[in-house]
Amino acid sequence: RHAVSPKGFELSARRIARLMRGGYNLGFVDVGGWDTHVNQGGSSGYLADRLTELGRGLAGFADEIGPEVWRDTVVVVISEFGRTFRENGDKGTDHGHGSVYWVLGGGIRGGRIVGEQVKVAQATLFQNRDYPVLTDYRALFGGLLGRVYGLDQAALQKVFAGVQPKDMTLV
Repeated sequence: RHAVSPKGFELSARRIARLMRGGYNLGFVDVGGWDTHVNQGGSSGYLADRLTELGRGLAGFADEIGPEVWRDTVVVVISEFGRTFRENGDKGTDHGHGSVYWVLGGGIRGGRIVGEQVKVAQATLFQNRDYPVLTDYRALFGGLLGRVYGLDQAALQKVFAGVQPKDMTLV
């Protein structure tokens, strides 16, 4: 398994879209280059450039898959780790726990933030450094897969053993 660079993501996303348009209904792309321990930047800089490339790739995927298939497509963007809230000594951030999951697609009931939320304050930071995990990604995927593919609790437990699926009513 090899992660594509953010700069190569649009090409990979367009390839996956062509495959999915041709009959496949599940695909994955691993995008590397997200460690921002040094010189992360703000509205411009390393992280902003990666987010621009991610957006370009997602837009390319939607464009390539076409409006008819996009209506029945669900895309989930997740990270294997969050980032700390405080800048480190190298003008970056370190690995954290909580994160944000992006869910998009033609049939998504979006335009909102869903799931448990807590105020970002000293008292709510996990280990006094980052956002706590409030929604397990497996629970999110379980809820989505249950809805999209009509999987029951027994089937979901085979994939996500011991995790209670969380239906966020996104589709």
